[in-house]
Amino acid sequence: MKETNYSIIEINGQKIGKGEKPFIVAEMSGNHNGSINNALNIIKTAKECGADAVKIQTYTPDTITINCNRPEFIINEGIWKGRRLYELYQEAHTPWEWHEELFKYARNIGITLFSTPFDKSSVSLLEKLNNPIYKIASPELIDLGLIKEVAKTGKPIIFSTGMGSLDEIEEAIETVKNVGSNKIIVLHCTSAYPAPIEEANLSTIPEIENRFKVLSGLSDHTKGTEVSKLAVVLGAAVIEKHFTLDKTQGGVDSEFSIDPTDLKRLVNETKTASICIGKPAFKPTKSESMVLKNRRSLYIVKDIKKGEIIQTENIKSIRPGNGILPKYIDSIIGKIASRDLYFGEPFGFDMIIESKDND
Repeated sequence: MKETNYSIIEINGQKIGKGEKPFIVAEMSGNHNGSINNALNIIKTAKECGADAVKIQTYTPDTITINCNRPEFIINEGIWKGRRLYELYQEAHTPWEWHEELFKYARNIGITLFSTPFDKSSVSLLEKLNNPIYKIASPELIDLGLIKEVAKTGKPIIFSTGMGSLDEIEEAIETVKNVGSNKIIVLHCTSAYPAPIEEANLSTIPEIENRFKVLSGLSDHTKGTEVSKLAVVLGAAVIEKHFTLDKTQGGVDSEFSIDPTDLKRLVNETKTASICIGKPAFKPTKSESMVLKNRRSLYIVKDIKKGEIIQTENIKSIRPGNGILPKYIDSIIGKIASRDLYFGEPFGFDMIIESKDND
């Protein structure tokens, strides 16, 4: 794959990428529970908790599946076991007539709102609303036609890669690049609800960046915030978590969503984790410069008269660090003292003149 400059992507004036704090996305999904007031409150609360963005999903049951009773249209495992796809999506979808109000409200309070489209008609709707960034959901990673339609907008694209193979991820990325865009973020994802921690496989995050030369991150379906925090340490530039106002309210996604307390913790912990990463450093830090004096150095531990030979018992490597470095001790032994040297003095090169001639 051809390399591109992927280090920084800017969304609504906020930079995402190397050296920047993690971009935290609160995924609303179906947690509005059919109420636009809940949806507006989710946006408001996410902003108050410190999230950078809220993501919604733009589909109707008929744009994502069909109303069919065949066995393959019935979920047979997990938290939605026994539900028909059409009925589940009917309950979980965000009505299109809400979209304009949601986008307007988010802009007014100063938080980014963006969406996951699922067909060409949803892309058209989102373009009319000036959707700033697009998300491709894990099941749609293989829908290259949809990806191409989104890429044509020229907006940044976030991919989730749950269930995706290397070839499928590469095909999706190349589809975007072939349209002429390199504003791509690829999120590692385990498409289980909730996802088991033992299947988090966070080492995939740096592998995504190294292999595909894109910004990487995590779409986190595990419970809690610990996995997301660790993901930032491994280089995640974006963290996405499902978000609900109150887990006890129920709803299709509540079991694996975080609440406002969790979201605040997520924002704070990932910010701290990002600060801890810093940059590679092989020299004293600013705070360490204050304690350099506590390093070992060479000191006079037995008086020496001017002109005498310096012996092993005369100098020693001790703290503090006001003398010369201990590594020079072998080159000093056997040299002549240039003046009287006294117990407790830090040793310096000006204290020696030459080796004694023993011939």
